[in-house]
Amino acid sequence: MSLSRSDQYRKQMNRKRRRIRRLLTLNGLLLGLVLLLAAFIWFNRETVLPGTTKPPVASESADSGATAGQQDGAATDDAEAGLPSTEPEDVEASGQPPQPEEQEPIDSGEPPVTDEPEPSAPDPQDSPTTSEPEAVVEQGAADDEVTLSFVGDILLAASVEKLMREHGWDYPYADALSYLSDADLTAGNLENPITRRGTPAEDKQYVFKGAPESLPALRDAGFDIVGLANNHTLDMGVVGLMDTMEHLDAAGIPHVGAGNDDVEAFAPVILEARGVKVAYLSLSRVLPVAAWKADSDREGVAETYDPARAVRAIKAASEQADLVIVMVHWGKERVDRPLDYQRQLARDYVDAGADLVIGSHPHVLQGFEQYNGKWIAYSLGNFIFNMTATPATADTGVLDARCTRSGDCKLKLHPMRQVKSQPKPLVGEEAAALLQRISSISYGAAIDGEGNIIAKQ
Repeated sequence: MSLSRSDQYRKQMNRKRRRIRRLLTLNGLLLGLVLLLAAFIWFNRETVLPGTTKPPVASESADSGATAGQQDGAATDDAEAGLPSTEPEDVEASGQPPQPEEQEPIDSGEPPVTDEPEPSAPDPQDSPTTSEPEAVVEQGAADDEVTLSFVGDILLAASVEKLMREHGWDYPYADALSYLSDADLTAGNLENPITRRGTPAEDKQYVFKGAPESLPALRDAGFDIVGLANNHTLDMGVVGLMDTMEHLDAAGIPHVGAGNDDVEAFAPVILEARGVKVAYLSLSRVLPVAAWKADSDREGVAETYDPARAVRAIKAASEQADLVIVMVHWGKERVDRPLDYQRQLARDYVDAGADLVIGSHPHVLQGFEQYNGKWIAYSLGNFIFNMTATPATADTGVLDARCTRSGDCKLKLHPMRQVKSQPKPLVGEEAAALLQRISSISYGAAIDGEGNIIAKQ
């Protein structure tokens, strides 16, 4: 039976309506299932669905060992490779005639001539660089005690760099490693810039330049901080100074005593170990020219020809930390005893709040002195340096200071001697002879056979 056009249209519309109703019904069912599934998940949030993993829960039991999810940190990349230096050593602007290679002439000890006014004091509110290295727990140390180790001048350039390139970057530390790494915090004076570029300083007989790749070994040997306030940091100009700080940052070694301006140069670096905050300051009383002094608009190092600025910096640091350590570059080269100004500056520092004063620059060991209950080490000599024609420049050591939070420190010197720029511990008669010699040039202090430094009554 044929259908009219109108009947065919109505039939088609009816089929469309039925399809639409079926689709709506199916969609309604699907929507209901989705809502039911969502409700199920909501009311069973702690249930682990198939194919998923429930996150671990940190245990609070005493034997859990560590918080769940805690992982070992990844090792940092080594500093980029550098170029070897070819310069031997340093000379002061003292007017002295040139000395043989590998031997420094004696510094006059006089300040550089300058008409510049004393820079203004840094604001104590300026944020100091703060770092929290992993502390090494020393056997027998109390909870409120910290063990600090110090060495003298560290040269990572010239003939020392040649030895490191031949034997490995860790070569200088091989025999002294345990003395450096066992302390909670270890510090030394870095006696050369770390850079591949820059312009050598004019009118200097000895200009140093070290490779960035030497720094990871310095860090791994146990050094937690280095001082930069000395007469070599700007051997390669401001560019070399900036590179030095950048390479030290990249290697994870805090530095103190130099900066983009005087505020940064005089700011302390505060490290914490065993719950004790230790502030380090680095100062120099030996600079080739006045232009090396950091100022409000000039990069450079923290100087102490006039002690007023250093005294203000020490007082500010004592308000931020439990202990204040002053590392100072001063004195006359290859002279056993400190100059009068060294002894006076040390007293000024202690009166301002320093708990320890650690000297460098003479390239030989000098004696110890206690003033107002605080220890002064006038010079720790060369720890890692070019071998010179003066035998005493090879004598060195690691100084340990076990200090309480209140600033009471007990000192012990581990005597060593450099052999091919590698400090080696002394034993027996050699150790006793070196300790006796340093004891004889100390002031109101003596060193026993074990290296303990004791104030005479």
